[in-house]
Amino acid sequence: MGKRFERLDDSHRRFIAEQHLYFVATAAPEGRVNLSPKGMDSLRVLGPNRILWLNLTGSGNETAGHLLESPRMTLMWCAFTARPMILRAFGTARTIRPDDADWAELAAQFPPQRGARQIFDLAVDLVQSSCGYAVPFMDFRGDRDTLRHWTEDKSDAELRTYWRERNAETIDGKPTGPG
Repeated sequence: MGKRFERLDDSHRRFIAEQHLYFVATAAPEGRVNLSPKGMDSLRVLGPNRILWLNLTGSGNETAGHLLESPRMTLMWCAFTARPMILRAFGTARTIRPDDADWAELAAQFPPQRGARQIFDLAVDLVQSSCGYAVPFMDFRGDRDTLRHWTEDKSDAELRTYWRERNAETIDGKPTGPG
Protein backbone atom coordinates (compact mmCIF):
# COMPACT_ATOMS: atom_id res chain seq x y z
CA MET A 1 0.00 0.00 0.00
CA GLY A 2 1.39 3.38 -0.97
CA LYS A 3 1.87 6.18 1.53
CA ARG A 4 0.98 9.82 0.90
CA PHE A 5 2.77 12.90 2.17
CA GLU A 6 2.15 16.63 1.83
CA ARG A 7 5.85 17.32 1.30
CA LEU A 8 9.24 15.74 0.72
CA ASP A 9 10.83 14.79 4.02
CA ASP A 10 14.54 14.22 4.66
CA SER A 11 14.34 10.50 3.83
CA HIS A 12 12.69 11.30 0.48
CA ARG A 13 15.37 13.86 -0.30
CA ARG A 14 18.14 11.35 0.50
CA PHE A 15 16.43 8.76 -1.71
CA ILE A 16 16.18 11.24 -4.60
CA ALA A 17 19.85 12.21 -4.21
CA GLU A 18 20.88 8.53 -4.48
CA GLN A 19 19.08 7.96 -7.80
CA HIS A 20 20.83 8.34 -11.16
CA LEU A 21 17.60 8.31 -13.16
CA TYR A 22 14.20 9.93 -12.83
CA PHE A 23 11.12 10.14 -15.01
CA VAL A 24 9.00 13.16 -15.95
CA ALA A 25 5.35 12.87 -16.97
CA THR A 26 3.10 15.61 -18.37
CA ALA A 27 -0.08 15.78 -20.42
CA ALA A 28 -2.04 18.50 -22.15
CA PRO A 29 -5.84 18.33 -21.72
CA GLU A 30 -5.98 16.46 -25.04
CA GLY A 31 -3.40 14.49 -26.98
CA ARG A 32 -0.65 12.18 -25.93
CA VAL A 33 0.78 11.76 -22.45
CA ASN A 34 4.54 12.26 -22.33
CA LEU A 35 6.84 10.22 -20.11
CA SER A 36 10.59 10.82 -20.36
CA PRO A 37 13.62 9.39 -18.56
CA LYS A 38 16.09 12.00 -17.31
CA GLY A 39 19.55 11.88 -15.82
CA MET A 40 22.79 13.80 -15.66
CA ASP A 41 23.13 16.49 -12.99
CA SER A 42 19.79 18.12 -13.84
CA LEU A 43 17.62 18.02 -10.71
CA ARG A 44 17.59 20.03 -7.49
CA VAL A 45 15.28 19.68 -4.51
CA LEU A 46 15.10 23.23 -3.15
CA GLY A 47 12.72 22.55 -0.31
CA PRO A 48 9.97 20.25 0.93
CA ASN A 49 7.62 21.41 -1.83
CA ARG A 50 9.91 22.66 -4.59
CA ILE A 51 11.97 20.88 -7.23
CA LEU A 52 13.90 22.35 -10.17
CA TRP A 53 14.64 20.37 -13.30
CA LEU A 54 17.13 21.72 -15.85
CA ASN A 55 15.89 20.73 -19.29
CA LEU A 56 18.54 20.15 -21.92
CA THR A 57 18.19 20.10 -25.70
CA GLY A 58 16.63 16.88 -26.88
CA SER A 59 14.79 15.36 -29.79
CA GLY A 60 11.46 16.72 -28.55
CA ASN A 61 10.05 19.34 -26.22
CA GLU A 62 6.76 17.83 -25.07
CA THR A 63 6.95 19.05 -21.48
CA ALA A 64 7.16 22.72 -22.48
CA GLY A 65 4.20 22.35 -24.83
CA HIS A 66 2.09 20.50 -22.29
CA LEU A 67 2.77 23.08 -19.57
CA LEU A 68 1.48 25.85 -21.84
CA GLU A 69 -1.93 24.15 -21.66
CA SER A 70 -1.88 22.46 -18.27
CA PRO A 71 0.74 22.93 -15.54
CA ARG A 72 0.45 19.37 -14.18
CA MET A 73 3.70 17.41 -13.78
CA THR A 74 4.74 14.21 -12.05
CA LEU A 75 8.32 13.22 -11.28
CA MET A 76 9.14 9.61 -10.41
CA TRP A 77 12.20 7.83 -9.04
CA CYS A 78 12.62 4.11 -8.45
CA ALA A 79 15.33 2.17 -6.69
CA PHE A 80 17.27 -0.26 -8.86
CA THR A 81 19.59 -1.15 -5.97
CA ALA A 82 19.10 -1.67 -2.23
CA ARG A 83 15.62 -1.57 -0.75
CA PRO A 84 12.74 -1.46 -3.23
CA MET A 85 10.89 1.84 -3.43
CA ILE A 86 9.11 4.06 -5.93
CA LEU A 87 8.67 7.75 -5.12
CA ARG A 88 6.46 10.20 -7.00
CA ALA A 89 6.17 13.97 -6.62
CA PHE A 90 2.98 15.46 -8.05
CA GLY A 91 2.37 19.15 -8.58
CA THR A 92 2.21 22.09 -10.93
CA ALA A 93 5.17 23.48 -12.82
CA ARG A 94 6.16 26.65 -14.54
CA THR A 95 8.66 27.07 -17.35
CA ILE A 96 11.64 29.42 -17.05
CA ARG A 97 13.55 30.22 -20.23
CA PRO A 98 16.96 31.91 -20.69
CA ASP A 99 15.23 35.24 -21.49
CA ASP A 100 13.25 35.23 -18.22
CA ALA A 101 14.30 37.46 -15.31
CA ASP A 102 14.86 34.58 -12.86
CA TRP A 103 16.82 32.36 -15.30
CA ALA A 104 20.29 33.36 -14.02
CA GLU A 105 19.38 32.78 -10.36
CA LEU A 106 17.83 29.37 -11.02
CA ALA A 107 20.40 28.22 -13.59
CA ALA A 108 23.11 28.93 -10.99
CA GLN A 109 21.75 25.91 -9.07
CA PHE A 110 23.28 23.65 -11.76
CA PRO A 111 26.67 23.20 -13.39
CA PRO A 112 26.85 25.06 -16.72
CA GLN A 113 25.35 23.00 -19.54
CA ARG A 114 25.50 23.91 -23.21
CA GLY A 115 22.10 23.34 -24.67
CA ALA A 116 20.15 24.17 -21.50
CA ARG A 117 16.88 25.44 -22.96
CA GLN A 118 14.57 25.78 -19.95
CA ILE A 119 14.14 25.09 -16.28
CA PHE A 120 10.95 23.60 -14.90
CA ASP A 121 10.05 24.74 -11.40
CA LEU A 122 7.72 22.19 -9.77
CA ALA A 123 5.53 23.17 -6.81
CA VAL A 124 4.92 19.81 -5.12
CA ASP A 125 1.46 19.28 -3.62
CA LEU A 126 1.57 15.50 -3.08
CA VAL A 127 4.33 12.95 -2.53
CA GLN A 128 3.61 9.24 -2.77
CA SER A 129 5.83 6.27 -1.98
CA SER A 130 5.12 2.70 -2.95
CA CYS A 131 6.90 -0.63 -2.64
CA GLY A 132 8.72 -1.11 -5.96
CA TYR A 133 8.85 -4.88 -5.44
CA ALA A 134 8.66 -5.52 -9.20
CA VAL A 135 11.45 -3.07 -10.14
CA PRO A 136 14.52 -5.06 -11.24
CA PHE A 137 18.02 -4.73 -9.83
CA MET A 138 20.30 -2.84 -12.20
CA ASP A 139 23.85 -1.51 -11.97
CA PHE A 140 24.78 2.09 -12.76
CA ARG A 141 27.82 2.28 -15.05
CA GLY A 142 27.92 6.03 -15.62
CA ASP A 143 26.29 8.96 -17.34
CA ARG A 144 26.36 9.09 -21.12
CA ASP A 145 28.41 11.93 -22.57
CA THR A 146 26.73 11.88 -26.00
CA LEU A 147 24.49 14.91 -25.38
CA ARG A 148 27.38 16.93 -23.99
CA HIS A 149 29.52 16.16 -27.05
CA TRP A 150 26.64 16.89 -29.42
CA THR A 151 25.99 20.33 -27.90
CA GLU A 152 29.70 21.19 -27.69
CA ASP A 153 29.92 20.77 -31.46
CA LYS A 154 27.11 23.32 -32.03
CA SER A 155 27.27 27.10 -31.96
CA ASP A 156 24.60 29.05 -30.08
CA ALA A 157 23.01 29.92 -33.43
CA GLU A 158 22.96 26.26 -34.46
CA LEU A 159 21.30 25.29 -31.17
CA ARG A 160 18.63 27.99 -31.62
CA THR A 161 18.02 26.78 -35.18
CA TYR A 162 17.64 23.21 -33.91
CA TRP A 163 15.12 24.40 -31.29
CA ARG A 164 13.11 26.25 -33.98
CA GLU A 165 13.21 23.36 -36.45
CA ARG A 166 12.92 20.35 -34.13
CA ASN A 167 11.53 21.53 -30.78
CA ALA A 168 8.88 24.16 -31.65
CA GLU A 169 5.92 21.76 -31.68
CA THR A 170 4.79 18.75 -29.68
CA ILE A 171 4.14 15.46 -31.44
CA ASP A 172 0.47 16.52 -31.45
CA GLY A 173 1.38 19.69 -33.40
CA LYS A 174 0.95 22.15 -30.53
CA PRO A 175 3.42 24.97 -29.83
CA THR A 176 6.09 24.54 -27.15
CA GLY A 177 6.62 28.23 -26.49
CA PRO A 178 9.37 30.71 -27.29
CA GLY A 179 12.54 29.18 -28.63
